[in-house]
Amino acid sequence: MKKQLQVTGVILAGGRSKRMGGGDKGLLELAGRPMLAHVVCRMRPQVGALIINANGDPGRFGPLGLPVVPDTIGGFVGPLAGVLAGMRWSAANAPAARWIATAAGDAPLLPVDLVNKMVRNVEGRPGAIALAQSHGELHPVIGLWPVALADDLEEQLRAGVRKVLAWTDRHGTIAVPFPPMHVCGLDIDPFFNANTPLELDQLRTMLAKTATSKK
Repeated sequence: MKKQLQVTGVILAGGRSKRMGGGDKGLLELAGRPMLAHVVCRMRPQVGALIINANGDPGRFGPLGLPVVPDTIGGFVGPLAGVLAGMRWSAANAPAARWIATAAGDAPLLPVDLVNKMVRNVEGRPGAIALAQSHGELHPVIGLWPVALADDLEEQLRAGVRKVLAWTDRHGTIAVPFPPMHVCGLDIDPFFNANTPLELDQLRTMLAKTATSKK
């Protein structure tokens, strides 16, 4: 519990979902509930507080029962703006938290040990940023970020930095590898996300197989 209180969870749901046809893809149905609800269930037990980062009317996320925090820098400048918004909210509302842990709102298969494993990898390395990795690929929006870096992040965003790794490498990027999930004989990337209608259909098939295997 002590480690949980040191981390605020931030679900990044502020993308414009162009490849999905626009709108909030996190609110699309997946196994009988919004895709975001799956992410919430995965993240909530791992952190002390949990928020959603999204712009626009917060009421559309009301059924999820979480604070909705908009970007503090306008102009849709990318996921780092959501990271900054999460840092600022955490500093004001969860002062015991040293880090925020971010997750994509369209990645409903997150590992249940995501946060704990990332914390273990940055302990003893102040300022380092952990990013999740699977199959040798980094996932820049799924990471652990020191709240103390908020001022530096804001300065870099206002200077025009947009690429996640361009900023994290300033402070030390630590790749934290996660193995595939084994579902019905298939190896599935735990960070599989739905960017397109086809990928959403693939997720629905995966979850249907998982539900069937548990019966």
